[in-house]
Amino acid sequence: MTSDPSVPSVAEAAAADREALRTVLGRPLPHDWPDGAWAAGRRVTVVGDEAFEGPWQREFRGTIDGFAAPQPIEHRRARPGDLAYWIAFDEPEYDVDGDGPYRKALIWEHHLRPDPEPAEG
Repeated sequence: MTSDPSVPSVAEAAAADREALRTVLGRPLPHDWPDGAWAAGRRVTVVGDEAFEGPWQREFRGTIDGFAAPQPIEHRRARPGDLAYWIAFDEPEYDVDGDGPYRKALIWEHHLRPDPEPAEG
């Protein structure tokens, strides 16, 4: 099977995404993983908010992405110690406003329910 040279690899796409966000944010994405944070590769379910409808149209599954390190949330609605994680979605998703589809997003920890760890054996 020959790959199409016009289609970027996963690593090239991630590098392009990081560069685009660096340009928008005016700073590089964090790369130091905080102590106690869930690990990249952990499976999660993205859930709604108890206080309002949203932020997504439905609950769905994804994976914590190593795209950038989790970061503390500085917002009045954030819960103490809440981190925001980059989540790669299993399928493209739409937000509650109908925008999307998104394949990845920065999601607050209290919108994430970690899937059970697989049993070792």
